[in-house]
Amino acid sequence: MFRLNLSLFNFVITIFGFFILNYRIHNSQNLNDFSKNERMKISSIILYNRIPKTGSTSLTNAIAYDLCAKNGFNVIHLNMTKNRFAMNIIDQASFIKNVTSWSTRLPAFYHGHVAFIDFSKFGYPNPIYINMVREPFERLLSHYYFLRYGDNYRVGLKRSKADNNETFDECVLRDGKDCQSKQLWLQIPYFCGSHKFCSDIGNRLALETAKRNIVERYVLVGLTERMQDLISLLERILPDFFNGASPHFLSMGEDRKNLRHTLRKVAPSEATIEKIKSSQEYKMERELYDFVASEFENYWNRVMDQNGKTSIEMWCFSIESLKRAIKKAWDEMSDEMIARVVDTWPSRLQACIDADGEYIE
Repeated sequence: MFRLNLSLFNFVITIFGFFILNYRIHNSQNLNDFSKNERMKISSIILYNRIPKTGSTSLTNAIAYDLCAKNGFNVIHLNMTKNRFAMNIIDQASFIKNVTSWSTRLPAFYHGHVAFIDFSKFGYPNPIYINMVREPFERLLSHYYFLRYGDNYRVGLKRSKADNNETFDECVLRDGKDCQSKQLWLQIPYFCGSHKFCSDIGNRLALETAKRNIVERYVLVGLTERMQDLISLLERILPDFFNGASPHFLSMGEDRKNLRHTLRKVAPSEATIEKIKSSQEYKMERELYDFVASEFENYWNRVMDQNGKTSIEMWCFSIESLKRAIKKAWDEMSDEMIARVVDTWPSRLQACIDADGEYIE
């Protein structure tokens, strides 16, 4: 009798386990379907986490606000509270949920002063990240005088240091807060992210993390000093968003090409330049800038031929860059999504596809 009861008990447990397993498999399939849907959404999102005083307003207006109606996408400004650019973990989760669920605003171009957010840590593929950097000392100098004299974009607005006419040289001589070398530490944290070490001034791990994110997470990072070239590449790599961006930018007047241009700047002395550039903060920020410059030049040379035209290699390289930026998501993209990419580059893309229809690695 005992054995019979035990057998019955085992049978019930087995049946119960079968139903539990079935339930989990069913839910797993639903989760996979959900993930595919989210991957399709995220591939229609560009996130430009713009860095202050790098020419980001000019770039945003030239390639986003002026072209969104024509090219059929939405522009959404991310306004961080109290000028903080790094989100905490709760805000990151909430932001990702909002971005990935706002289907009525897709395709979307998000922009704002916000540090890099790794969507993959929350189970989502990353959006298409782009950005632009500026020579660090020039960026600091521009920001210093911007706080005092404003720019040509919002002329009537009184800035926080409007009553302070102290030159950058004078500030350095008295070791003022606004001109200290630690104020250079900004572009590295923007690419590093929201980890505590990212904001630790002079942290080597922050620099290396920023470099790795640029290589692995960003489709393209350009230079303020080569904004026109950056726009040309974006137009070729992501034509759904940036078709017509280059001729539009070239047709703009100098005032619109240089929006938020600081109204007054006093050239610093050689002694000031030497002091700032000898600091550890400058050397590390400059290392990041040089790294981006090297990557961008390599990108440019692979994309453009000697006549300034798009090279055949560019189309292969574009796929390589997109795959690198979205990593796992590429291999899990739906056939519909891949077809959209192929349709974007109809003829030249075929040079990147072998006889079996597989993408060349």
